[in-house]
Formats: sequence, C-alpha cells, structure tokens
Amino acid sequence: MELIKKNKELLRIILAACIIFVGVLHFVIPNIFAKLIPAELPYPLSLVYISGFFEILGGIGLLIPPVSHAAAWGLLTLFIFVFPANINMAVNQIQLPNIPNSPWFQAARLPFQAVLIAWAWWYTRPSDDEKQA
Repeated sequence: MELIKKNKELLRIILAACIIFVGVLHFVIPNIFAKLIPAELPYPLSLVYISGFFEILGGIGLLIPPVSHAAAWGLLTLFIFVFPANINMAVNQIQLPNIPNSPWFQAARLPFQAVLIAWAWWYTRPSDDEKQA
C-alpha cells in the first residue's frame, strides 16, 4: 500500500491520460459509444458527446492542482452516471469492434467501474503532497 501512496501523483497522471483519451474517442467514434446508451435514455449521440466532453474536462482538471479536487469529484460522479451503459452492454450483450464478445468479459467490466470510482475518490481526499489541491 505504501508503494501505491508513493506513486499517487503518477497514478493521477495515468488516470487523467486514460480519461482524456477515452473522452477524445467519444468524438472520434461516437456511434460505437451510442450503442451502449440504454434505449430508455433520449438522444444517445448527444449523451456520448456530453460525457466525452466531461471526461476530457475532468482529465485535464486532474492535472491542474487548484481544480484537481473538484475534477476528481466530477469524474467520480461521471463514472457513476455512465455505469448504466456498462450494465446495458453486459445485459444485452452488445458487441463492439475490437472488444471481446463474451458474457464473461462484459460482466468483468462491471467491477472495473468500481475501481474507477475508487480511483477518482482517492483524489477527493486530502493529501500530504502539496501537489494536490
């Protein structure tokens, strides 16, 4: 655990880079993400663009100490709000290009969302490191 604490800032950069990358993908290949939006929600393409925008914004915010705390709360909230799309993918076995199409893989993605939520939550907590807001 101490090793993870020592690498908190490196892990912040990794999370930010991954979130920014996925956010950009929302604009590059939006139709793939739109397939994951539950049918009960209106305007799936708009929701994809909105979530992509906030992923990019949150990722950038994690890298800026004065706003990193707020960005972490924003990402945590976003990860909770996009969870229904992950459930929809697993329940309806939605196949995406270059993603393994197996019920096991789709179900295994669900707990990973909890990892992302916990990872973002970690940056909402006060830090001894002056780099964090």
